[in-house]
Amino acid sequence: MSSREIISPYDCHMTTTRFCLVRHGETDWNSARRLQGYTDIPLNNRGFAQAAQIAKTLKSSNFQFDVLYTSDLQRAKQTANAIESLYAVSAISHSSLKERHLGALQGLTINEAPLVEPELWQIHLSRDIHHELRGGESILQFASRIKTALQDIQEKHAGKTILVVSHGGALDMMYRIASNQALDAERAVAVPNASLNWISCVGANWTVDNWADTSHLDGLALDNLDL
Repeated sequence: MSSREIISPYDCHMTTTRFCLVRHGETDWNSARRLQGYTDIPLNNRGFAQAAQIAKTLKSSNFQFDVLYTSDLQRAKQTANAIESLYAVSAISHSSLKERHLGALQGLTINEAPLVEPELWQIHLSRDIHHELRGGESILQFASRIKTALQDIQEKHAGKTILVVSHGGALDMMYRIASNQALDAERAVAVPNASLNWISCVGANWTVDNWADTSHLDGLALDNLDL
């Protein structure tokens, strides 16, 4: 399969709104397996390299998009910046595209969390859709935020191709929305750092077209910690 086919697996059709979803590049907290959530952590050196690889691959494949959106957290904005530079465009910052607020679990590694917050960690593992993780955001609240953001962007740019830079948990939620996967179901897909993921919308119908493409990266990418 050519890079062109991997990057843009769509037939052109004006009624289809196409989304290329990019997870941000790696951060030090990703490599430490530390839960980030709303915490505003920058890219590390590998993350900046991954961002450059994304931008270069999109550009070299002659991929064209109509608008670029990014989460307002710096790890996403720094990833989007590599695309902005090559394409000479400006990203639109959208706060509703940020990661889920993980409450009292934010800042803990996946090894620390069961020791420091054992009850909360078990609630998190169980995917209790109503629990806010003590000061955070419930899965239901998170799903509503991401769905509203997607619909808002789709309505503003119907029939266009939209590039979105966001986060592992947020992209997993977009996958759930597009595939109609239950919110309390176990995670069905990986969302590696700097991966390219495709969904589309025709009318009210969402479809997952391609997922977790990391063929443009040098070396392996870390999966997200969202459960």
